[in-house]
Amino acid sequence: MPEPTTLPAGKPADGLRNRHIAMIALGGTIGAGLFVGSGAAIAATGPAVLLAFLLVGFLVILVMRMLGEMVVADPGRGSFVEYIRAAHGDKVGFTAGWLYWFFWVVVLGSEAIAGAILLQDWVHLPVWLLSVVLILVLKLINFAAPRVFGECEFWLSAIKVFSIIAFIAISLLYAAHVFGPGVSVKENLLGHGGLFPHGVVALLSIIPTILFTMMGSEIATVAAAESPEPGKNVARVTRSLGRRITLFYVAAVGMILIVVPWTNIVAGKSPFVAAMDVMGVPGAGLLMRIVVLSAILSCLNSAMYITSRILTELAAQGDAPGFLARSSAAVVPRKAIIVSSLAGTLVAFSSILAPGTIFAFLLSCSGGVILLIYSLIVTSYIVTRRAARQAGTEAENYTLPLFPLCNYVTLAGVVLVFVAMLLNPSERMTALATMGSSVVCYLMAVYFATNNKKAG
Repeated sequence: MPEPTTLPAGKPADGLRNRHIAMIALGGTIGAGLFVGSGAAIAATGPAVLLAFLLVGFLVILVMRMLGEMVVADPGRGSFVEYIRAAHGDKVGFTAGWLYWFFWVVVLGSEAIAGAILLQDWVHLPVWLLSVVLILVLKLINFAAPRVFGECEFWLSAIKVFSIIAFIAISLLYAAHVFGPGVSVKENLLGHGGLFPHGVVALLSIIPTILFTMMGSEIATVAAAESPEPGKNVARVTRSLGRRITLFYVAAVGMILIVVPWTNIVAGKSPFVAAMDVMGVPGAGLLMRIVVLSAILSCLNSAMYITSRILTELAAQGDAPGFLARSSAAVVPRKAIIVSSLAGTLVAFSSILAPGTIFAFLLSCSGGVILLIYSLIVTSYIVTRRAARQAGTEAENYTLPLFPLCNYVTLAGVVLVFVAMLLNPSERMTALATMGSSVVCYLMAVYFATNNKKAG
């Protein structure tokens, strides 16, 4: 079993505070996928989309609970990749780390382009230039102490969280006829084809899309590892994060369905704007553009942070060039940040120069990575908990009930999501490409392990 690779937190004044961890955890998974992408889910599924959000939320809750118990039982290893490595060996750790880094590099490039397109409403500069500027700005923020990253992420996440809270509150008042002409809740929810207007198949087919809008919870455990009390913060985050995310998503989407008939929701357009227009909220379009921009900047900030930490860990394990491994005295992995930002810039340019070929290929290869990561977290939990049972330490570290049945059910849920992608013609290529990239990455791990063994 490899030795733990503790992430240096630097001076207490430079580390992440509890309020940073809490807001990163809550706001890190709330992005443009909710504010804009949820419109496609509603249009494709109808009111049954609430059930899909609940199912996916329950899956996320279980995965985060498993990850949290592993971290608390064996603190100080670093990101979840190192717990996968400890359970399944160096080759699987290599594969999980590089695939996860690749996934977030693609997110970094694609979100930079999305932010640049949005900024063009106010700043009339080329998209490629604005995307480069965004990446440079976020790189400089991440160059500073972790506390600077945490402070920026706190306020960017706060905009998203407070916007959702305000939206829910206004929608409740509107639905209760406190202002406006009022609305028929029953008619909007059940009067346009019932709860399942497109059938159960539509509900199952939309689950992969919803899972991808709710992903990112695992970032909080990496951030918590750089706080003064990593074990305590990880335990707090993982126990509450899934429930809070599910509540926010279900409540927000539920209020949209109450205020606006789902048949009026158009895929590709923000359902929040549609609901606010119905309620007569002034400047709804402008307000939502500001919120979506904050969500994109938050995603960019998180992507820069997580890619640099994963790359540093890979280097510390000998799975990446040694110069990327920061010394024990370093607080910020600047070399890893530079490499990740350059990779993200290349992805951004590929979306401009070859959107239908290179960029589409990158999106496909990385699209299903989170399913592999979740599967490995679940199986790693099974391995580590069984080891703890043999060592006689299970009772003091692991509390998830119905072990291992609960774990196998969770794993089956992740597998079903992948099967749903294979059955859906629009997502089949993403599933196959992700399988291919995973196999290639594992073969690379085997190759490097064989060469290192011969060299040794």
